[in-house]
Amino acid sequence: MFVGMQERQLDERGRVALPPTFRHLLGDLCYLFSGEDGCVSIRSVEAFNDEATDLIARVKRGEASRDRQRAFAASASEASIDKQGRVTISPELRSYAGIAPQSAVIVLGNLHHIEIWEPAAYGVHCTNGTDELTGDTVATGAKQ
Repeated sequence: MFVGMQERQLDERGRVALPPTFRHLLGDLCYLFSGEDGCVSIRSVEAFNDEATDLIARVKRGEASRDRQRAFAASASEASIDKQGRVTISPELRSYAGIAPQSAVIVLGNLHHIEIWEPAAYGVHCTNGTDELTGDTVATGAKQ
């Protein structure tokens, strides 16, 4: 399981160092893609393949659109983790997540995957989630 949150810095080539506790769970390869709520998602090869297989099945059953499948596949890229534990986030994914070059990012363990966030965007979602945990808001069943 991926848990915890750390602030990291993108370098001039769009690379970010993953926390050591995350690296051993991923292996040498992983997939980066457009995540829900405007983050960059990172999954192990096995978890990505499982998600892709599930999405294909949902499209066949009419539960998800082919457009969603296309967007998911188009945004995904296989990434190597270098010897310093870094992955490169493509300019397209950085743009999608609102992450500026050489900026701070939040690297978040979200149980079965990793998310990379622009800090202000993460702050909004963190506040919403904390409010829900403490009972300050009522869960609506919508994805938050």
